[in-house]
Amino acid sequence: MSGDLLMGKLVRLVAMDVEEDPRLISEWDRDSEFQRLLNSESASRYNSKQVKEFLEKDIDSMHFYMIQRLEDDRKIGLIDLNGIDWVSRNAWVGIGIGEREFWGKGYGTDAMKVLLRYAFTILNLQRVSLNVFDFNQRGYASYKKCGFKEEGRLPAALLKGGKRWDLIFMGVLRSDWEELQKSTSEKE
Repeated sequence: MSGDLLMGKLVRLVAMDVEEDPRLISEWDRDSEFQRLLNSESASRYNSKQVKEFLEKDIDSMHFYMIQRLEDDRKIGLIDLNGIDWVSRNAWVGIGIGEREFWGKGYGTDAMKVLLRYAFTILNLQRVSLNVFDFNQRGYASYKKCGFKEEGRLPAALLKGGKRWDLIFMGVLRSDWEELQKSTSEKE
C-alpha cells in the first residue's frame, strides 16, 4: 500500500509502535476532557502496560493507526476501524486527538478523510459508522465535513457531568463518499 494513501494535507496515519505508543496513549488517558469525548463510560485510567496488553490482544481485529502531524512527525492522536463485517462490508470508526493544543485545527477531520479513503478504496467497504455524543459539537461538525450523515439518536442515553445527553449515530456510504470526492475535486 502506498504511503501517500495514508497521507492527508495535515497528517499521515502510521502503524503503532507497540513499545512506545502505549505510553503516549496512557498520557492522553489522564486528560478528563479527552476521556469525556472519547468514552461513554466512567473515566478510567490505564497505564502504558495495560494499554499495551489491550492493543496486543485486539490489534489483529482492527485497523489501528496513530495520527502523526506532517509538519514535525509528532503523534497527536489515534484512529481505528473496528467491528468489520466482511460480508456486509461495514465497519465502525473511532478517533481521538490526544494533544489538546491541536483540537479544533483540522487534524481530526484530515485524519478521518484519510481513513475513509483507505476504507473505501483499499478495504472496499460499503459503509462506515460511528457514534458521537451530543455535547461533542466540534466532533459532530468534523464528521459532517467528511460526509457522515446523522442516522438516529438515543435521547438522553448518556449521563455526563450530571446532565443527560443524546447518543448520535452517524454513517457514510461509499457512494455518498465518492460523490463528495467528485464535488470536492471540481471545486479545487
